[in-house]
Amino acid sequence: MTARIVLLVTSPRLPAGLLTSAAWDVVRQHPVLTGAESELTTAVRQAGAEVTVVDGPATQALLDTVAAHGTAVWLAGPAGDESLARELGLRLAREPGLAEMELMYGSWDPPGARLLDAVAVLDRLASPGGDPWKRAQTHRSLAGYLLEESYEAYDAISADDTDALREELGDVLLQVVLHARLAEELPEGERWNIDDVAGGLVDKMIRRNPHVFAGAEAGTLEEITANWERIKRVEKARDSVLDGVALSQPALSLAAQILDRAARAGLTVPAPPPAATEEAQLGATLLTLVAEARKANLDPEAALRRAALTHAETIRAAETPPPPA
Repeated sequence: MTARIVLLVTSPRLPAGLLTSAAWDVVRQHPVLTGAESELTTAVRQAGAEVTVVDGPATQALLDTVAAHGTAVWLAGPAGDESLARELGLRLAREPGLAEMELMYGSWDPPGARLLDAVAVLDRLASPGGDPWKRAQTHRSLAGYLLEESYEAYDAISADDTDALREELGDVLLQVVLHARLAEELPEGERWNIDDVAGGLVDKMIRRNPHVFAGAEAGTLEEITANWERIKRVEKARDSVLDGVALSQPALSLAAQILDRAARAGLTVPAPPPAATEEAQLGATLLTLVAEARKANLDPEAALRRAALTHAETIRAAETPPPPA
C-alpha cells in the first residue's frame, strides 16, 4: 500500500463537524494530527477519531506517523496551513519514496461565505474593546455616510469601472452590516440584527417572484412587473401610490419617481398651473421638463449630471492658468 499524507482542509465558516462522508471515513480510519485545539478537533474526537496536537515541526511528525501507520491525516487550521503544505511538498519532491500527498476538502465555503466574515469583523469592531469611533455611532450619525458611499458606487457605475464598483459596494455593505450591529444595542422589543435584515429580504424576494419560487407562469416582463406591484400593494397596504417614495432624494429624481408612481397607478394629473412667483414658475417648468424626459424614456437626473460635468470641464479649460511663481 502506498504511504500517503492527507491534508484535510475545511471551511472555518461552517459548523464544526459538518464534513463530507469521505472526510469522516479518512479521520475515523487513520491517525489524525493537527496544529492546535479547535471546535473541529473536539467534533472529530466526539465522533470516535483520535486526534494528536503537534507541538513542534509538523512535517517530521507526519512522516513518522506515515512510517508507523501507512497513512496520516493533517487536520488543517482555519487558514489552510499553506506553509506546511509547501514545506511538505518540497520534502516529498526531494524524497518521493517517503509518501504521496493528497489534498482533501472536508467542507468548503458556500457562495456568500465571506459575508459571515464581514459580520464577525463588524461585531468585533462595535463590541467592547473594539473601535471607539464605531461604538460611538448611531443610525442618525451614520446616515450621511450611507448616502456618500451610495453616490460613490453610482459614480463607479457611471464610469463603467467595475473594479471601483466592487470596492464601493463593499463600503455600502459596511454601512449595512454596521447599522445592523448597532441595532442589536436597541432597547428590548426594538432590537434586530443582520439575520433579520437578510431574512426579511429573502422572504420578500420569494413572495414577489412567484414565477420563480411558486411555479406561477412567468408571462412577459410587463406582466411580471405588474404582478410585483400587485403583491407589493398587498404587503404594504398603503393609502397612496406615493407612500414609500424617498423624499430626501435629489429633486429631479424625486420628481421623476412621483410621476412614475402616478403613471403606474393609471393616474393622470394635469401639469402645475402658472405660478405667482419666479421660483414657483421655475419649479413648474422643471417638473414639466422631467415629465417630458420620462415620456422620452430619459433619466433627468443622469442627463443633468452629465450636462453639469461637461460644463465643468469647459470651465476648467477656460480657466486662466495661475501666474508663474
